[in-house]
Amino acid sequence: MTSHPPFLTKLSNRDFFILRLSQEYPAFVDVCKALPLDKLDYRPHPASRSAGELVAMLVSVQQSSIELCENGSSSLNNGIRWHPTSPLTRSDEMIAAFEEHHRMLVEKLRGIDDATWDRPAWLIRGEQEILLKDTVGGLLWIALFDAVHHRGQL
Repeated sequence: MTSHPPFLTKLSNRDFFILRLSQEYPAFVDVCKALPLDKLDYRPHPASRSAGELVAMLVSVQQSSIELCENGSSSLNNGIRWHPTSPLTRSDEMIAAFEEHHRMLVEKLRGIDDATWDRPAWLIRGEQEILLKDTVGGLLWIALFDAVHHRGQL
């Protein structure tokens, strides 16, 4: 039987999330920087998001994740917006925003306690429709998995 290094068995769920998020971060930046600037409007199918829209969505999800960490209450408005409303349209602006949001998210994650991580939270559509009830940590994991999936579409 193979034993794991001691630090791996002592990570909280939140600490493991921070580790995984930090390990995924360079791949996000590399993929975004590799996109041809003149092809951000490319979409493989008319119903698909364009490459630029996918990058904007990744930026939006990071921003929403920061807001979810900042919000200390358990209101029905806790949630992550999956459809970007960002005015950013240039690749360099989106990448800079993604990098800044990543830094801010990791800082926020290091500042919250387990009670906040485990606080009930909701994924909402619009202002009222609850799509999913989970915890802050659970929604952040879903956001990370979804972001990795969408990164693969780029």
